[in-house]
Parts: sequence; C-alpha cells; structure tokens
Amino acid sequence: MRNISINLNGLSNFIPASSINQYKFETKNLVASLLSKKGKGNDFLGWITLPNEISPALLADLNQTAEKLRKQSDYVVVIGIGGSYLGARAAIEALSHSFEFLREDSKTKVLFAGQNICEDYHYELLEILKNKSFSIIVISKSGTTTEPAIAFRLLKNLLEEKYSKDEVKNRIVAITDKKKGALKLVADKEGYKTYEIPDDVGGRYSILTPVGLLPIACAGFDIEKMVEGAKVIAADCNENIPFEKSITEMYATVRNILYGKGKKVEMLVNFHPKLTQFTEWWKQLYGESEGKENKGIFPAGANFTSDLHSMGQYIQEGERILFETILSVGDVKHTLKVPAFAEDVDGLNYLAGRRMDEVNKMAELGTMIAHIDGGVPNIIIEVPEINEYYLGQLIFFFEFACAISGYIINVNPFDQPGVEAYKNNMFALLEKPGHEEQTKKIKMKLKK
Repeated sequence: MRNISINLNGLSNFIPASSINQYKFETKNLVASLLSKKGKGNDFLGWITLPNEISPALLADLNQTAEKLRKQSDYVVVIGIGGSYLGARAAIEALSHSFEFLREDSKTKVLFAGQNICEDYHYELLEILKNKSFSIIVISKSGTTTEPAIAFRLLKNLLEEKYSKDEVKNRIVAITDKKKGALKLVADKEGYKTYEIPDDVGGRYSILTPVGLLPIACAGFDIEKMVEGAKVIAADCNENIPFEKSITEMYATVRNILYGKGKKVEMLVNFHPKLTQFTEWWKQLYGESEGKENKGIFPAGANFTSDLHSMGQYIQEGERILFETILSVGDVKHTLKVPAFAEDVDGLNYLAGRRMDEVNKMAELGTMIAHIDGGVPNIIIEVPEINEYYLGQLIFFFEFACAISGYIINVNPFDQPGVEAYKNNMFALLEKPGHEEQTKKIKMKLKK
C-alpha cells in the first residue's frame, strides 16, 4: 500500500540539495530530545505514542457510543473550540460528500457550537434544533472556557426543554479531564457518559484521542483505519530512520531553512476543496505551536484553483516572503468528463472527453511551475487519496514535524501563553469577579 510522501523538487532553485544535509545532525539530535522527552514542553508529549496506545477496547467503545448517538439523533452537536473541534471538523469535511446536508440518505449530521461567541450563529442553531432530535458531545478539559461553556449552557437548556431528565442524561457525552474541572464535576453529578482527555496531550494534538475520534465516528467514518494510518508514520518517527528518508524530518528542516532565507509565510495549498478545513486545523497546529518569542513562520492557507482568481496575483508577483506546501491528491473518487459543444463558442472543445481531474492536475502543475519561476519555493506532500487511512498519516506527519520545527527555532511547541491576553482583557471588560484591578486599568486605557 502506498503512503504519503514528500517531494522537494520545487526547492531546487532555492536550496541546494547538498545544503539540506548540513542540518542532518542538528535535526536528528532534536528528534532524540523529543523521543526521550528531555526537550521543552516534555510534559505534553503523550501524543507521540498515542497511535500505538489506543486500545481496540476504546475504539469499540467509541464506535458503540457513536452508534447510539446516531440512532437517537438527527444531529450530533460537538461543542468545543480550537483543538477541541478543528481536527474533528477537518476530518469529517474531508471524508464527507461535498453536499452531504442535501442528500436524502444523509448520515447523522454533525454540527459544531462553541467555536465562537456569535449570538446570531447560536440563535440560528437553536432555531434549527428546536424541532429536531439532537445529542451533544461537549469537549473541554476545564469546562470553564468561555465560548464552549456558554454554548453548553444554551444547548443543555434546550435539551431540558425537550426531554425528560433521564433522556437528557443519555443525550450528553462529556470529553474532559480525568479527575478535575467544572465539566467533570457536572458530568459526574448528572451521570453523563464521559471520556478522558489525557493529561499529557494538548488540545491541538488531540485529534487521535476521543476528542476527535468520537465526532468522526458519529459522522460514520472508520476511526480504526485513521489510527492505522497514524501508526504507519509514527513507526518512521525514530532516530534509526535515515534523515533523507524521514518525511517529517525533511519537512521540518527545509521549511526552517526557507524561514532563515526570509520566507516567513507558509501557505498550505490544496487543489481539492474537501481539504479546506484540514488547512484550518493545520493553521492552529503550527501557529499556536511556533508563534512565540517573536519567532515562527506564519501559517496561511489557499484553496486552488479558486484562490488563484483572488490571491494568485500576490503569490505570483507580491513580496517574496512566502513559500507553498501543496497537498497533492493522487486519486479522486469519481469520474466526470468534459462534454463537447456543437458550437465551440468557449473554445474548450479541445478538452472534450478528458477528465476534470486531468484538467485540475495540469492546473496544479502549471501553477507550481509559474510560482517557482516567480520566486515561490514549493514543497509537495503527495497524498494517494483522501480517506481515513491517509488522513491518519497526514495528521501524525504534521504533528511530529511541527514538534521538530518548534525545537529547531528553540521554542516550546506545546504551550500557548499568548492566548491568555485576549481572555484577560475580555474578562476585565465583562467585569468578571477577581479581575477588578484589570477592569480599572483597561477602562483607564480606553479613556485615553
């Protein structure tokens, strides 16, 4: 069976192949530090061994819970923010029919809440759910994060209006801390089914825990295959794999060589719209892991060919501060050929009888050539096809490479201290108890 792979031919104009090997020993030492758990953030490295530690019993239990939620619900609402929803949403949208919600034979629909504080969004969600059967998966380590905590209040209230106490209990699953926190307290008191978020796995690395696996199973996808895919890449993430054969080490190394040459923006590019939300997961993973101490490559995304008609001009001729990492998908699931027109008014009859995928792949190749010629380095991640197995591979590939990359620039890739700044200001402005001094300070600042 094929695996995902990396193609660095698009760097030949920018990085001599011989110079990449100069970083071999440094990168290998950082991998050793990561695997021996001696580096920065070593108390959050549980994700490294996770693919091989997920038991068949846990996977069976998750599938059983997912089946129960599907049978009793038209909709399953996943409440979470950041890593508590991005991974699941990325996988579900990658694997789903592009128009799943319009299909008469649609599977149970998975919706998301608590990823924003928009009143209109949540009002409209409740409006839809009032006349529908639904269940909740609420995900939070603490249970006090503002966005999901508010959403949980709203959705729990609606459940209590619609169902008996026992029925409400059977329609809520909590994924939270093993021992402590507000959500754990409520779950134990109310008798919800619960799953644990491991203490040593941070949110953005949690997709292969119940945080990601349960929602993905609720959408009807094969979580065993996803874990199997992750295992394949995890097996290659060790000190004995030659540097030049390690796709994680090569990716982490070359992106930082480019960073050192002034390429401070990385665009994750796809030519398949099912990967749009995968890019959102990747942006959090790399942005929150590397963006510290005034360091880090800025993670951005583009969906081609759509964005070639909006961002293409800048990419081709704007400031030379970016490089592209392309998710290149090999096989598509369907066959659709360009029809012929009797009158060739649009001049496209030369494409008649050819598959749309061939046209798309030539657009991909033509874009790469143009961008490289324009001074934009290209890294290609080749994905044989979009399915659970290869998504599992992609997830672990990017996770491990991100950890190496963070160590290369000497930051802790497993914390996120900067995230608290907006929260503290928001709490002060809302006059949350315990923030009185900050409230005074921020009000004085606003008066100036």
